[in-house]
Amino acid sequence: MPTAIAVTSPDLVLPPLDRQTPPATVQPGPTLEQSLNAMHTLVEQHGYVIALHPASGADPAVQRLRTVRSVLESDRIAVLGVALPPLGLALLAQQLRQLSVCDFSPGVLASSARLLAHYIYAGAVLGSVAKLDHVPVPLTSHATSWMPGAQFGVLANPRPQLVRIGQEGLPGPEFGTRMLVAAGQPPSDWVTAQLAPAWRVQGVATVPLPEQSARWWGTNRLVEFAAGLHDVSVLYQLVSSVRREICHWCGLELIGDRCGFCGAPLPPPSAQQPSTLARALPRGAT
Repeated sequence: MPTAIAVTSPDLVLPPLDRQTPPATVQPGPTLEQSLNAMHTLVEQHGYVIALHPASGADPAVQRLRTVRSVLESDRIAVLGVALPPLGLALLAQQLRQLSVCDFSPGVLASSARLLAHYIYAGAVLGSVAKLDHVPVPLTSHATSWMPGAQFGVLANPRPQLVRIGQEGLPGPEFGTRMLVAAGQPPSDWVTAQLAPAWRVQGVATVPLPEQSARWWGTNRLVEFAAGLHDVSVLYQLVSSVRREICHWCGLELIGDRCGFCGAPLPPPSAQQPSTLARALPRGAT
């Protein structure tokens, strides 16, 4: 069985792209007892579980996940906080589900989350930036956000950026992506009519707006979007091109500088070269 991928909310579970993509599970459950039973079953069935959650904010679900891991005394449960907006986190979970059926070890799969997150372009169209605290907002934009009809294009990842719609564009990826759009209020076609063509995305899919999005972006006047790699062969190439190491603490394989399961950092090697990507990602289609 492939490594299980879990998220903390049902609205972070995106539809599978194909029949080979396993479903995601929602953890924790409503009570601690239900959470313990469900997590124990997942570990028994899949061997390892990777649970993703938003890195920012105090979430009782995250505390329960950590409690479950502690009570079960299991080193086969990775609880990973990711600094992505809700829709970007849902996209990352979908990518890990795609890769879970490949020949990657659980340690490599867990530590690849940080790598894959770097290639997700996550943002939103906002009607106000007055309460936005995840992206730096200039004072002029704060003042403008109080004007009727003002709209802003905001990119939270991989590099924060804020522009006034109609005046500037948002920088996009230089590789082929598929875009997810979660429409909120007020409705806006700027993402599908202007941003998607400018980014030369290879497809656009509409999904429900995650419940946590309004809180993350500081307003309910938003349209959230996320663009990322969708071809499993390209995802596989990206992860497999990074040098693998062995965690000195738990013995699992990893990529990058930190183990996804035990959290131990990779000791600085004396004669090793840093991990690098072996080849560039393909450019977007015209």
